[in-house]
Amino acid sequence: MNLSDLGDRICILGPSNSGKSTLADAIARKRGLEAVHLDQLFHMPNTDWQQRPMAEFIALHDAAIAGEGWVMDGNYSVCMPQRLRRATGLILLDISTAASLLRYFRRTLFEKDRLGALEGGRDSIKWDMIHHIAVTTPRNRRKYRAMFDALDLPKLQLSSLRAIKQRFRDWGLSID
Repeated sequence: MNLSDLGDRICILGPSNSGKSTLADAIARKRGLEAVHLDQLFHMPNTDWQQRPMAEFIALHDAAIAGEGWVMDGNYSVCMPQRLRRATGLILLDISTAASLLRYFRRTLFEKDRLGALEGGRDSIKWDMIHHIAVTTPRNRRKYRAMFDALDLPKLQLSSLRAIKQRFRDWGLSID
């Protein structure tokens, strides 16, 4: 599949810490689209991941999907139906729970300027996040695979870190 086959409104779904933000940013730069990181819309800037009021998040989300060209990373199923109605393509990252946990520890401890981070935010290891990755994500993985299979959009599933890296090479993407 060519990157252009996914159109100008691309959703990237997948487990926490699977590389969604990095891929979204690389695609957005390559295609001249806006990168929208849903974690940044869902959480308040300058906090330790404090959530916004839900109505505020939904308004920010809906304004973002109204644009003509974007690459949006994040799940947030509360807004997924309207996002997928606007999407022209979908990428599902489906890396292992172990890989997600390792990436979580690495990014939290060592990557202070990572893509998708909160503006002025502080990252710290959180038991809630470890639980989310280890317990909640496996249940969500089945739900997202079923949804992926049912959608009639140009779509691509990448099931390992190796597959994601290969797609970066195939599409000529870079991490900046």
